Amino acid sequence: MTSARKIALDAMGGDNAPAEIVNGALQAIAGDEALSVDRLILVGDSSQIEAHLESCGGNPGFEIVHASEVVGMAEDPRKAMRGKPDNSISKAASLLKRGEAVSLVSMGNTGMVVAASTLVVGRLPGIRIPSIAVTVGLSGHPMVLMDMGANVDATPENLFHNGLMGAVYAQDVLGIETPRLGLLNVGEEAEKGPQRCKEAHALLSASELNFIGNVEGGDVFAGKADVIVTDGFTGNIILKLLEQFGELVVRKLLGSAHEAGIKIPAEVASSALQDLDYAAYGGALLLGINGIVIIGHGRSDARAVSNALKQAARAADSALNEHIIAGLHPND
Repeated sequence: MTSARKIALDAMGGDNAPAEIVNGALQAIAGDEALSVDRLILVGDSSQIEAHLESCGGNPGFEIVHASEVVGMAEDPRKAMRGKPDNSISKAASLLKRGEAVSLVSMGNTGMVVAASTLVVGRLPGIRIPSIAVTVGLSGHPMVLMDMGANVDATPENLFHNGLMGAVYAQDVLGIETPRLGLLNVGEEAEKGPQRCKEAHALLSASELNFIGNVEGGDVFAGKADVIVTDGFTGNIILKLLEQFGELVVRKLLGSAHEAGIKIPAEVASSALQDLDYAAYGGALLLGINGIVIIGHGRSDARAVSNALKQAARAADSALNEHIIAGLHPND
């Protein structure tokens, strides 16, 4: 196995580490879409990783890279970068930087993953600030929302880059042949919204992307676009709202059904939230980094980790970053 196809998994990141993270790695090498065991590198406290693997029947062949420190979910990334140089996230990012892996997967501190990826691995040529792309299935098919929090002060150029990267991701990884791209705004007219949106609208309109114009908040549920672009401030609010709103609706339905004497099986209620669960697609891609980076939810279970690893493999194998660079520099 060449290092270019390896995936570095932060085994210490997330609320359920390392047990669920390691379980996810074990799930990823089993089943119909299994990854080969020699494709995964588990990064973290080797004694804890090995102890859990032993409790599961032994190490099936994972490479383990020891990291003596862990960044907590609530820690300040800037302080952690300086104070914990041997943390598992930075150690995994270093593997990408040295070319010993092509992908990084972490369920850990989002800010730390963004910081380590940006400062250690570096950005793609032409990308100023990376962007987090989340995939949901609200209208029955996958839809990409970005940015979900990496850049809260997006410029028109940043928004244009988000559109380009999101469209390439939707095409390469999600299999949408000609993704429809919409710019989130307060109205459909090109002259609506803040100045950055007006300028981004002009940039996207002049590109070769399949730009359908401005889309409004309700269009997130309507399936009008395959990729919806916004800044990280707005996007993160939308993401948190979608998660909580879905759970609220299900609670209300279950309560009303109970009062009416109707029993709804737990699996039915759970399946109603699947379309809001981006972990079903693997996690969120940090696009614009010179390597494939997947950020999972802090409370991810083994299934989410397994899906994230498979998503990382698909993104790497599709030459996603090479296609983004080609889109940024079409005449090179």
